[in-house]
Amino acid sequence: MAKNTAIKMQEVATYIVDWLKNYANNARVNGFIVGVSGGIDSAVTSTLCAQTGLKTICVEMPIHQAEIQVNRAKEHIAYLKNNFSNVESLVVDLTPVYNSFTSQVQATDDVAKTNLALANSRARLRMTSLYYYAGLYGLLVAGTGNKVEDFGVGFYTKYGDGGVDISPIADLVKSEVYALAKHLGVPNSIQQAAPTDGLFGDNRTDEDQLGASYDELEWAMNVYNNHELQENFTDRQKQVYKIYKRLHEINQHKMQPIPVCMIPSQIKLPY
Repeated sequence: MAKNTAIKMQEVATYIVDWLKNYANNARVNGFIVGVSGGIDSAVTSTLCAQTGLKTICVEMPIHQAEIQVNRAKEHIAYLKNNFSNVESLVVDLTPVYNSFTSQVQATDDVAKTNLALANSRARLRMTSLYYYAGLYGLLVAGTGNKVEDFGVGFYTKYGDGGVDISPIADLVKSEVYALAKHLGVPNSIQQAAPTDGLFGDNRTDEDQLGASYDELEWAMNVYNNHELQENFTDRQKQVYKIYKRLHEINQHKMQPIPVCMIPSQIKLPY
């Protein structure tokens, strides 16, 4: 399950930066706002936004966050501010807001379901914060999802980290994001860190949650999209393919447009 990093780094970076600038100019906005978590995807996204020369605000939004994640985010933001005069930063400590929220909502006896609902609530509190500042400063919320997460396994929160205006890196698989991060000079601490969404307040990684690594899921995504036969799969490949297929199918509600109930014309009054 080899990585696919056959992209031309500088050409891709330039293309995304130009795309961002053109979109912002056409939308008549001042720039971008990005939630920076200390992870590879937000680091690459915020760096590309910074390279546009337009106003870029990086926002830390800790909620009972692990110190190592906070430190990585701070390191990256400091790197950007030292290299790009258009970059600003904000810290929005959402821990008190989250604590107040959890004190008001009702839990269930199913601990796993409750924890997942609360994890998704963290992501939605962050989305709300980003749009608050986007509205204040006339900015676009830049999404940080990659292709495997957004269109493969649906590994994001609907109306949380999935609630964005634009998606600069959503056509890049994870290995390509890593390759671009290296090209852009993203801090090594971020490049070497195990991917995690940081939504559960513990040390679980994305791989722990998904049951497969991103390299494996990239392979499965390619196999699935190309309708390859499974006769020659190893036992692990069969397992990974099953994981990918299940997640891809159950998370279609995130990837497809919101269903609209279209009323037949014969029972609907003319508008």
